[in-house]
Amino acid sequence: MTDDSSFSPANEDLSLNPDIHINMEDGSENSVQLLEDEDTDHEIDGGQLFGIESNDLDNDSEQVLGIEGHLENGQQVFVIEGNDLENNSEQVLEFESNDHENNDEQMLEIDSNDHEIDRDIETTRIDDQNGVSQGNGYPPPLVGMEFESYDDAYNYYNCYAKDLGFAIRVKSSWTKRNSKEKRGAVLCCNCEGFKTMKEASSRRKETRTGCLAMVRLRLVESNRWRVDEVKLDHNHSFDPERAQNSKSHKKMDAGAKSKSGPTVDVEVQTIKLYRMPAVDAVGSGSSNETETSNHIDQSKCFELKKGDAQVIYNYFCRVQLLNPNFFYVMDLNDEGYLRNVFWIDSRSRAAYVYFGDVVAVDRTCLSNKYEIPLLAFVGVNHHGQSVLLGCALLGDETMETYIWLLRAWLTCMLGRPPQTIITDRCKALQSAIAEVFPRANHRLCLSLVMQSILEKLGELWQYEVFQTVLNRTVFTPVKVDEFEMAWEDMIHHFGIRDHEWLRTLYEDRERWAPVYLKDTFFAGMLLTLQSGESINPFFDGYVHKQTSLKEFFEKYELVLQKKHQKEALDDFESRESSPILKTSCNYELQISEVYTKELFLKFQDEVEMMSICYSVTQIHATGPIITYMVKEGDAEGDMRDARNFEVMYDKVGVEVRCICSCFNFKGYLCRHALCVLNYNGIEEIPSQYILSRWRKDFKRLYIPDLGSSNIDVTNPVQWFDHLYRRALQVVEEGMASQDHYMVAWQAFKESLNRVRLAADKHV
Repeated sequence: MTDDSSFSPANEDLSLNPDIHINMEDGSENSVQLLEDEDTDHEIDGGQLFGIESNDLDNDSEQVLGIEGHLENGQQVFVIEGNDLENNSEQVLEFESNDHENNDEQMLEIDSNDHEIDRDIETTRIDDQNGVSQGNGYPPPLVGMEFESYDDAYNYYNCYAKDLGFAIRVKSSWTKRNSKEKRGAVLCCNCEGFKTMKEASSRRKETRTGCLAMVRLRLVESNRWRVDEVKLDHNHSFDPERAQNSKSHKKMDAGAKSKSGPTVDVEVQTIKLYRMPAVDAVGSGSSNETETSNHIDQSKCFELKKGDAQVIYNYFCRVQLLNPNFFYVMDLNDEGYLRNVFWIDSRSRAAYVYFGDVVAVDRTCLSNKYEIPLLAFVGVNHHGQSVLLGCALLGDETMETYIWLLRAWLTCMLGRPPQTIITDRCKALQSAIAEVFPRANHRLCLSLVMQSILEKLGELWQYEVFQTVLNRTVFTPVKVDEFEMAWEDMIHHFGIRDHEWLRTLYEDRERWAPVYLKDTFFAGMLLTLQSGESINPFFDGYVHKQTSLKEFFEKYELVLQKKHQKEALDDFESRESSPILKTSCNYELQISEVYTKELFLKFQDEVEMMSICYSVTQIHATGPIITYMVKEGDAEGDMRDARNFEVMYDKVGVEVRCICSCFNFKGYLCRHALCVLNYNGIEEIPSQYILSRWRKDFKRLYIPDLGSSNIDVTNPVQWFDHLYRRALQVVEEGMASQDHYMVAWQAFKESLNRVRLAADKHV
């Protein structure tokens, strides 16, 4: 497990294979370049995953990616509609607006692929002089992007092209010999190349300019389509009207209207977004309207008290003005009643880049029936502290609702699911995770499992003895057979073999028992009662069972502010203070110089406990891989109950793995592995075991991606956006130390004076 894992596209060579058959598409004049421009024959399916319809829009600049929205006369709310989840390919991103003629519905369809996409969801502007994108409506393609199918990749580039105002075509393709299996593609701008002499003599207007814009796609071993090469620059101005009438976009529109899109991966879904004409439409379903609208399923509506809708609306509107990258969506049913709400601030979205490998879903308020049905996505930062990655208020706890929520969250998080997601035993949530995040490691929170066992069996006459035996049964075994034998002995001794709930929990043991989870990275979030730890909800101490919605939003920013201040203070302390070393071990000194204080102290405990590992013995060797047995006494050094731990060591790769799997569970090496490294004369911990997610010198900027420096100099909105982001970067870096702060402050003062001088010259 490494910590820097979003995706790392392999640089696989494109070698010609005798089984590969290369085709050129009709209309390509470069037919001699068969071996260079590999691609598949492509026929556009009737249904497309991506599509944009913008009928009767008075202002194209208002086509935002359905996220933040602009307030117009204070009469706008964004919501996500999650109906018809059975027909995933049917979901489109829509919004209604009352600022265009005839109240026609505007439809905007976007994709949230699980490849990495641009963090910001913004408008796209084009410099018509050079055809270069000035923003990110559909983010531009990047080398390394991956798609579930060829159609998904084609549709993505087609939508990106339509958004900018050009059309595409398939330049060349290749398939496997004697098979129609597609292996690769080159998609190009339809202005690519030049007309042949014969075509040039026709009366048709010349449209080709030799444009080099293109993407090269290739089917890789994972059976996914990867972008291998990208050229974004065009040598012509864009003509959206002509592009709208091109073959590629006409077929896309036809596919969108037929609603018969291709089967896609569950992580490649779109969601419905409606713009309501007034906040009053966000009803709660708990008023007298129930009597006249009995057909509405009130049980699936979010019960709001008087004034709650205005509280939510006012908060979201205020935060959007201060935080342009703030995201929120509201899920309404067809009658306009509020069902669910999801929101996330820009800092949380940026934090996911650094700490999105392991995410816990905190359902404390839902499972304990708090007044506010709050759910939080939580990660762990470089100090081992919880970090917020999104919030939701849910009207019900059905699988449909959780699917809506996870897809909305995924849309914000670069289209990239976490590696590991930790939840309680909510069956509806587990089913939703299996559908939306099928490749993530879904595990159950061990602390909650242990607590629930003790609560369910609290009536046992030997309760205290049972608690001790349970802890020993779960935490002591290092092998599967040891755990299963210990469990069998426990249920036999206490006569609980026929306890139905305990039996179903045991059947699900591979999701929570540590002995089964050794290949899963948890970054310290697999918390145990044995060590006295338990999951503290992110809002612990601030939100109670009787906390109202109004009180929650009054406290919400205070909680975040305190968490951010705590992280900043710990950053400062980790950088400026030198921890006290307790041994002469080189490993302790090495980690003290690179890890944050909190993580170093945890690692320091392992270094100290090397002293109770009194024997390292080689028991097996296969080539360079050697297996050692490390004997460990108890904390007092008593060897009568010594335990044996197998540790494998690879001399060539200098890799070490202990059967206790401390590195995967906690993110640092255990005492057993350290003993083996020391036994083999390794003076420093290998670099692969120094995770950047724990480093104190790793620069983390909780700001949106700065994106392109090119802006439309005639557009004041882009002036503000560009200056705001650059200023945020100075603020974040200015917080690094007092010296950084003074330099940043002086730079701001000098900049302000220079701007004022420039203004005076024009007066």
